[in-house]
Amino acid sequence: MIDVTMENFETDVIAASQTTPVLVDFWADWCGPCKSLGPVLEKLETAYAGRFQLVKINADTEQQLAGAFGVKSLPTCILLIGGRPVDGFMGALPEGKVREFLDKHLPSDSEVAAQTDAQEAEQLAQAGDAHAAIAKLQEALSLNPADDEARYNFVKLLISVGALDEAHAALAPKLTEIPLQLRFDALSYWLQALQFVATDERGGWGFEQFDALIAHNKRDFDTRLAKARLFIAAEMLEAAMDELLEIIMRDKAWNNNVARKTYVAILELMTPPKPKTDDAAFGKSAGGIELTGKATVQEDPVLEMISRYRRKLSMALN
Repeated sequence: MIDVTMENFETDVIAASQTTPVLVDFWADWCGPCKSLGPVLEKLETAYAGRFQLVKINADTEQQLAGAFGVKSLPTCILLIGGRPVDGFMGALPEGKVREFLDKHLPSDSEVAAQTDAQEAEQLAQAGDAHAAIAKLQEALSLNPADDEARYNFVKLLISVGALDEAHAALAPKLTEIPLQLRFDALSYWLQALQFVATDERGGWGFEQFDALIAHNKRDFDTRLAKARLFIAAEMLEAAMDELLEIIMRDKAWNNNVARKTYVAILELMTPPKPKTDDAAFGKSAGGIELTGKATVQEDPVLEMISRYRRKLSMALN
């Protein structure tokens, strides 16, 4: 249990809830029901063994926080997950009702273990140990096969180390889902490019061989697509999109729109993940609390490039 004020709210509530659900208990010294609910919440925090974090906010001394969450009566409890309020209750509920509330939202023990493995995998990947990260993500998926974030990172790492068959097997179940998630579709196009380079004789060509054929016939779309796939495999993604644009501008629907679909997949692969708390950069926490020291927003050069290529695609399709 942590006592929270305006000074540590962002760290101990918003940031903490990105990895562990945080239950915020708004209370006051004069509130009788608060004094009966408090021990129940503390008992359950211990019993749930890390599945959620309890924090307490004195509504009298932290009126700005209480106002931001729209607290009208005490006690009021609000559960935050991923930096956002997801549910809450008012009044001194009995232990059984509080358990029902928590169980409706909190991950199971196996899901918590899977999240821990996934977090360790992220640290290993950042440290450059891709194979250890893959092993951790495999453990996470064995505990929680429905964790799409872990599966996406697992497939991406497998592809990055050249384990293409394993990546294909891990990706296959997601490609049959309706609707198909764009990020998994994007991985499939990356995988297709690498498999093409590994199995097609043109995978060993120099770029000048492609250029000679294209110079002879600018509508040789099969050669252009093969060249784009070599660019993708070499992680020359801007060059790949430029080649695909040449196809799209001449025949938007060629070969079941493969050029457009591959182009969109590259954009998806290049797009960095969204920050977990978008509002923080603009001087607000995810809870809507004004923060001091607003960050200066500067356009990332990668995002600028992605935006530029999105505009190019839009112009080619119109």
